Amino acid sequence: MSEDATTWTRQQVTELKGPAVLEFGTEWCGYCRVLAPTLESLLQQFPDVQHFTVEDGPGQPLGRSFGVKLWPTLVFLKDGQPLSQVARPDRRQALNGLQQISSPATASNTAE
Repeated sequence: MSEDATTWTRQQVTELKGPAVLEFGTEWCGYCRVLAPTLESLLQQFPDVQHFTVEDGPGQPLGRSFGVKLWPTLVFLKDGQPLSQVARPDRRQALNGLQQISSPATASNTAE
């Protein structure tokens, strides 16, 4: 289950606790639509990871603060600190990011 973080500030992001992924994109983005079911499936394997969506666009301060230029962009965070970021990720890149931020004991079957 994702939460809308479109109106968040960078300060709110830094206050997050635990593992989280910010997904920058738009509803009309074809790449975002392709990624959606894959990311949803992967997130089910990482129940400890919080998922936040950000409806991004020109001049949006949160996207600019992360240097977002392409959609979707995933930012993988641990306790509000970005550990990695990937634009237009494939399944393996999304999985690697989730594994990087998630505690091994809480990740479910991550076999590909």
